[in-house]
Amino acid sequence: MSGFTNRNKLLEKMRNGENLAWDIIVVGGGITGAGILREAQRRGYRTLLIEQKDFSWGTSSRSSKMVHGGLRYLAAGDVKLTRESVEERQRLLDEAPGLIDPISFYFTFRKGLFPGRLAMKVILTIYDFFAGVQDNRYCSNNELLTRFKGLQQTKLQGASCYTDAMVDDSRLVLRVLQESIDDGGHALNYTKVKDLLLEDDGVCGVRIEDSDQSKCLELTAPVVINATGAWADRLRNTVNKEKRIRPLRGSHIIIPKSLYPVTDVMTFLHQDDKRGVYIYPWEGTTVIGTTDLDHHEDLDIEASISDEETKYLLDGFNGQFPNNALTQDHILSTWAGVRPVIGAENSKNPSKERRDHAVWTDKGLVTVSGGKLTTFRLIALDALAAAESKLPSPKEFVDDSMFPTPNVNSDSLLPENTSLAQRLLGRYGEKAKILLENSTANERLTIEETEFSLAECRWAIRNEAVKHLDDLLLRRTRLGMCLPNGGDSLFPVLKALFFSERNWDDELWQKELDRYKAIWQRHYSLPQKS
Repeated sequence: MSGFTNRNKLLEKMRNGENLAWDIIVVGGGITGAGILREAQRRGYRTLLIEQKDFSWGTSSRSSKMVHGGLRYLAAGDVKLTRESVEERQRLLDEAPGLIDPISFYFTFRKGLFPGRLAMKVILTIYDFFAGVQDNRYCSNNELLTRFKGLQQTKLQGASCYTDAMVDDSRLVLRVLQESIDDGGHALNYTKVKDLLLEDDGVCGVRIEDSDQSKCLELTAPVVINATGAWADRLRNTVNKEKRIRPLRGSHIIIPKSLYPVTDVMTFLHQDDKRGVYIYPWEGTTVIGTTDLDHHEDLDIEASISDEETKYLLDGFNGQFPNNALTQDHILSTWAGVRPVIGAENSKNPSKERRDHAVWTDKGLVTVSGGKLTTFRLIALDALAAAESKLPSPKEFVDDSMFPTPNVNSDSLLPENTSLAQRLLGRYGEKAKILLENSTANERLTIEETEFSLAECRWAIRNEAVKHLDDLLLRRTRLGMCLPNGGDSLFPVLKALFFSERNWDDELWQKELDRYKAIWQRHYSLPQKS
């Protein structure tokens, strides 16, 4: 069972004139691109995915980590998007337990704020109908105060409780990519598309930058799919000057679980603008988010939280829990992501923009953008449908599961810790067994308050196309976000792992360490003072 595509070997073949012709080339290594690769490969198409930075580097590692239908979309009348999202949520819960996990959400009511208890009951009844369950219920103040200690009781009128799901979004991308590669697909990170190839005024391939050789390689395909999310206009504008993407930034802060431990998600309306804000557990920490603002910065520079957003989130938490008031000193780390929303800037309040996806075809280039993490499979199918006329007939397949059921279960994988076993099976599939076999007992221990282990670090370094230290600490795992000071306590042991698994030397390690520290300080810590 192989790991990810060996980038150096595939590029070397291309330099020698091999692997230059494909059925489909997918540009973009987030969840949409990964989903397209998965669906294309299972249909028998020879498919290559190209990502200019790291897999899931953009939006797909910086979402709110929720797999959900989106109650506010239903409240806004977007029945179709909500129904599809809830159905896909159920599918993911069934196929990938341990990666996508159910969690209880508590939407709190306060006197004088809309929606109230009756309106939420109607919305949640429809929500449950789409999911084929009857799950929602009213929660009293007493129960709410037991689950969320110190909650401000002024005008508190209980909460609606319902079930949605949480995920490590980057790990979702990686699992989908791994299943695609196991089926014969190929994926290259840190490979930039410089231009589209045109023939008879139609797109017929891409020119990629071979940074190792300081030259370009030309790859041909009857179908090129632009799945670059917030960057979609950039590639599309080479054949159509229309602007369709409105980049919106959502930021989050992370605090240690010990400061305010929660096991469920609490949703409240922020006192400043009545937007919904979440407080929830994630990877051994507590998260507070999110914001929703137009993002005007360079998309090629990682998004960062602003002073205003930091204050907004702290104020929101402190308004709900005045006796547990937080300051910036309590913040462990932050993250900010840019959502690719279809719409014109300033056309309406960012939070009121629809979250539908859209597909455009321009001179043979298929562009797909927008949508939700939860519906990535449906987005991928729509993109392939737009390219159908240029593709041969697909091969037939019986199992349409995004994630095949592993041939090992949690009881046999780790009988002494079945919950950890299920987590590993969800994240790595059958490779969880090899991951454990190739690690020591000490490496399998969880690191501090997180649920990650050094066994996962070793596996990622060896098998998951890790090129930089930040790939490992910010996307393959989230140790850089969930540990103090970006995980600096792990640097000595990680140095040893990179030396043994990748033959790094002191000079390269120091270069990567400096790079990582600069990225973490600027984009995953608090805003830097000029």
